[in-house]
Amino acid sequence: MVLVTPMLNHVYRTIIIYFFVLLVVRLMGKREVGQLSPFDLVVAIIIAELAAIPMESSDIPLWHGILPVVVLGFLEVGFSYLALRNRKIRLLIDGRAQVIIKNGRLMADEMRRSRYNLDDLLTQLREAGMADIGDVEFAVLETSGKLTVVPRSQKRPVTPADLGLTTEYEGLPAVLVMDGQVLYDNLRQAGLNEGWLAAELGRRGLVPEQVLLASLGTDGRLFISERGA
Repeated sequence: MVLVTPMLNHVYRTIIIYFFVLLVVRLMGKREVGQLSPFDLVVAIIIAELAAIPMESSDIPLWHGILPVVVLGFLEVGFSYLALRNRKIRLLIDGRAQVIIKNGRLMADEMRRSRYNLDDLLTQLREAGMADIGDVEFAVLETSGKLTVVPRSQKRPVTPADLGLTTEYEGLPAVLVMDGQVLYDNLRQAGLNEGWLAAELGRRGLVPEQVLLASLGTDGRLFISERGA
């Protein structure tokens, strides 16, 4: 019984810190891990370290971990808004994209400046589907470290515009049911109602609870995938 109380205390503190850090990270905005700027990455590492301190030791008050996380969260949001409005601050925080290949030529000076070697370049070109460096017109090293590749015009896939063909607007399909739950907002935006959906599912002998995913294409076709047993 003596061990149960400290254990429950650790669980309680961990749950509080978890949801609090999750809230702060959500407020900081949506970015993929590979798109984090150096500033974002430093903040994320510090938050992780600060959050671990009160979880590891019950002697440390929770606010000793929560308060610094709040301050860092405000700093992150504040700098994000400043960077949104001021290009100089944005360049200071995020850095500048660098052209590694220009008009088919390797820019050795830019590679040295960014400490970006040929092995990294060739690896990222292969990941972009460009096995031959001679097929590349431009390659830009983004601030996230990702390489954006523009192939030579002769090596790009043919598009309808190249062939002089006209195409119709496709848009995005509307997801109407997901995991057995009807998405009423999407249903209304598509100009439909629950009665129409029930009728369409009824033709297949289904109810929403039996549907894994149901989506309505822009051509009016209804795709339905049933949930497994």
